[in-house]
Amino acid sequence: MTDSPGVRTRRQAAAIAKQVPEKPKMNGHVNGSAHPRSSTMRPETSENIFLFYPNIIGYSRIVLALASLYYMPLHPRTCSLLYSVSCLLDALDGYAARYFHQSTQFGAVLDMVTDRCTTACLLVFLSSAFPRWAILFQGLISLDLASHYIHMYATLSMGGAGQSHKKVDESRSKLLHLYYTNKTVLFVFCAFNEVFFIALYLLSFSSPMLSPSLLPTDKTSGSSAQPGNPSHPASTLLATPGSAWAMELARANKMDSFWPWVIAGVSFPVMAAKQFLNMVQLVKASKWLAEGDRAARAEQGLPKKKK
Repeated sequence: MTDSPGVRTRRQAAAIAKQVPEKPKMNGHVNGSAHPRSSTMRPETSENIFLFYPNIIGYSRIVLALASLYYMPLHPRTCSLLYSVSCLLDALDGYAARYFHQSTQFGAVLDMVTDRCTTACLLVFLSSAFPRWAILFQGLISLDLASHYIHMYATLSMGGAGQSHKKVDESRSKLLHLYYTNKTVLFVFCAFNEVFFIALYLLSFSSPMLSPSLLPTDKTSGSSAQPGNPSHPASTLLATPGSAWAMELARANKMDSFWPWVIAGVSFPVMAAKQFLNMVQLVKASKWLAEGDRAARAEQGLPKKKK
């Protein structure tokens, strides 16, 4: 019979259809009833990383830092207050990231870049306030930027894209491991480092020993410590005795330089240790990159042996 194969085929198809269960539809309903897993399935949502609480704190740090820079030339008290609050928020954003489980790579980079930029801006001002020591402040800026950039680059290239720059193996450097893993040590070093530079900033307004322009003008000879005077080549930003700058400086001179000197003396050892750690970080990161270069060259068969 010609139709028997067709009949057998239809019967076989019907038997197979009974064995294979019907796949559930994707619209959440099967035969008019709700999908059994619809109650447990969650709709996909896109998180806005830029609006995470730690990152919002980071933005506020930038605003406060910019405000402190605006007041920096003329208002030492206001500037110091705004700058200090911006630095203190550095500890709060890390706590918020851990508390709300919002630790992100963007937040880590934002935090580090903000730290580097604010410190560099303050050191630039100190370079102009103490021109004789400008090369020292320029060196500190270069060391801070170079050590952190090379450390971050080495971490990403050698440790993997997901590894934090604060995760330093103890076998690589015990000092850096302690510095980055102990939150108390990290806070003390960063805080006292900034406190020392803030104290120097206040001394530029209150200590004639460091700022010759604060010395009184000799009315008989007409000599003064103003910029351009040959007798006082170490000038500051003060240009015109009757300017708003000079009036604010005169008011600021009422500030006693005793406490800025005390703060500078107490924080100086920690600041010096922080710069030493920057040098260690620079050297260790450079060696780590060199290890990777040697391994890559070895895989390429380099250097080639001379025949």
